[in-house]
Amino acid sequence: MNSNKHPIIGVPTNIITGFLGVGKTSTILNLMANKPKDERWAILVNEFGEIGIDGSLMQGQHTTDPQGAEQQIFVREVPGGCMCCAAGLPMQIALNQLLSEAKPDRLLIEPTGLGHPKEVLQILSSEHYRQVLTLQKNITLVDARKLSDSRYTEHETFNQQIAIADTVVGNKLDLYSEGDSDNLKAYVAKMAQPNTKVIFAKHSMIPFNEFEGNTTIHEHPPHHHHHSRDKPLASEMPMPESGVLKAINSGEGFHSVGWRFSPHKIFDRQKLILQLVELNVERMKAVFITTDGIFGYNLTPDGLAEVELDDCFESRIELISDTVDDTIEAKILTCIQEQ
Repeated sequence: MNSNKHPIIGVPTNIITGFLGVGKTSTILNLMANKPKDERWAILVNEFGEIGIDGSLMQGQHTTDPQGAEQQIFVREVPGGCMCCAAGLPMQIALNQLLSEAKPDRLLIEPTGLGHPKEVLQILSSEHYRQVLTLQKNITLVDARKLSDSRYTEHETFNQQIAIADTVVGNKLDLYSEGDSDNLKAYVAKMAQPNTKVIFAKHSMIPFNEFEGNTTIHEHPPHHHHHSRDKPLASEMPMPESGVLKAINSGEGFHSVGWRFSPHKIFDRQKLILQLVELNVERMKAVFITTDGIFGYNLTPDGLAEVELDDCFESRIELISDTVDDTIEAKILTCIQEQ
């Protein structure tokens, strides 16, 4: 019998959530780097903005191993806001395509830091997925330093992420001050389920055994929760003649603004870094085709990180902030190398 006909049953599945810039993508990259060679993994990643960066960042870093063998990692994105809203349907379509393409031994789901994890969990708990997926531990990353910031503690999504966690990971432990760890334990005790575990990590390095074992958090399937979407996502629109496409999204108290650039536009890496370092935003992610090769960028309040990538389809950048700075586009355009 053709193995493709075998039904997909009981795929171990983890939701990895957390607020903006806490290290979710880095956690997934660390897990991927240590994936058993004979396993096929699938990753469904959702972004608040419409441009779609994470797929390029993940695939660009892990297309092949040093011996040149395929890594057996399949990534699919759902850009454009909360996975469940834009998306009851887009999420399910993307997930179904990913499962049939990858036939994975494990599925990792990364909702946007501004999405509603409870609704994602509800969709995954629905009858349709009950046979297909085995929901394992929900992991929520928190930067304990943010507990003094009311934009976090008063944000429904931040608190919901803690409420659905089997394990809360206090990430970026190396940057904490005295008392930060205790504050997180106290906050989780107040906001989470009684048996939620708290652990701490540096640089998003979390032992794999923390992801194993069934979740104890169960959500009833959703009644309905969606916002209609009439326009196509910027990640899917044809590139205009100018070679620059801009997209704006807002919600949950934040704005995202992003750009796609035609692959013919090559950026001066040194100029680009100088502009990126100066950005005053909550979060920035980007992939750029530069004079020195292809690079991924990640900016959080802790600084700018750069990583070399094997490949990307085109340059893309996405900013998330609580205000919109109209001068940014002109500054980025000055970094394009004259043809």
